[in-house]
Amino acid sequence: MDFGHSARTREYIERVEAFMAAEVLPREQEYLTELRAAEDRWASVPPVIDELKAKARAAGLWNLFLPDTTHGAGLTNVEYAPLAELMGRSPIAPEIFNCNAPDTGNAEVLLHYGSDEQRTRWMEPLLRGEIRSAFCMTEPDVASCDAANMAATATVDGDTVVLNGRKWWSTGIGHPNCRFAIFMGLTDPQAPRHARHSMVLVPLDTPGVRIERMLPVYGYLDEPYGHGEVTFTDVRLPLSTVIAGPGRGFEIAQGRLGPGRIHHCMRLIGLAESALQLACERSLSRTAFGKPLANLGGNRERLARARIAINQARLQVLHAAWLLDTAGAVGAVSELSQVKAAVPAMACDVIDMAIQLHGGAGLSDDFPLAGAMAAARALRLADGPDEVHLGVVARIELRGHARDRKEQVRTP
Repeated sequence: MDFGHSARTREYIERVEAFMAAEVLPREQEYLTELRAAEDRWASVPPVIDELKAKARAAGLWNLFLPDTTHGAGLTNVEYAPLAELMGRSPIAPEIFNCNAPDTGNAEVLLHYGSDEQRTRWMEPLLRGEIRSAFCMTEPDVASCDAANMAATATVDGDTVVLNGRKWWSTGIGHPNCRFAIFMGLTDPQAPRHARHSMVLVPLDTPGVRIERMLPVYGYLDEPYGHGEVTFTDVRLPLSTVIAGPGRGFEIAQGRLGPGRIHHCMRLIGLAESALQLACERSLSRTAFGKPLANLGGNRERLARARIAINQARLQVLHAAWLLDTAGAVGAVSELSQVKAAVPAMACDVIDMAIQLHGGAGLSDDFPLAGAMAAARALRLADGPDEVHLGVVARIELRGHARDRKEQVRTP
């Protein structure tokens, strides 16, 4: 394992850092001001976004997440990690570089599993940044961490597929440019456990698709992206909209969620770095009881522990990324679950410490910390809750010990 950056990675880091400093970070406040002043925050996106996207694409800083060299930058997960971390420092940066979830995962699904027609109609405009997408898997009436509980259906009827069910926490569904969703539903309840589900491409203007409401996270609606509750009522589509064919939904989900989980963790490290930076600035500029906050109440130790935690998480993510690159998702199952459980918890701790140092201001929109906490806390549930990932890690760990014990029994 060598976590030293390659020459190509260093070049991309320098270019992304420079673009962030010159173009993205100075325009954040302009974006937020325009968004908050809009009469309907779901109706349109402030023009600064399209302006910056055009500049990023012209600069060759586009689709950096995609290892495919035809459509993306061809970077490995290890090479992409520091770039995603930089993007995580800004709420608008991932979209500027066309590296925003859930579009990244949906694009990878279509690249690896989609038909030529599906790629042409949906993937290519997605990778050009012309449209947005959503992913509809989680359901309100069942524990969706267990896909076997899924109640929504994708029933094959001749040369069509009929969708029925209710989904929620469908991220990106509120975006004015969202044009399609990937829906996961039960196709054959009698099939083997991992061959029961299908994934279907659903244009949002299809009859029977209805966005019921947008869901707040700690009061934040995350406009103009949002997380929606969506109903599908007798939604009838051509069988050609099923990705890779009926019964392959679970296989696709496993392939999609691996890179998606680690991308979230990469960005969260950047978010934690931003929170720590704000905490340090606050602790040095604010005085109480005749001393800077940094010299009160163990705050130096808190800042130090935050630095240690971020660095530990970064190394763990790089290790998981290296395994994903060299051994594939199957060879990195435990490590992907480890980072998915560890990194959001770390980010929550660091952001909470920064909020505490900011006092009441940390709870307001004067600083980005409350919104950052909402985002980090949500990721302890998204793409599988902590408990599921800890269960995976424990199962693999115990399996190894059980095997060792059997070998000891056999040995005279």
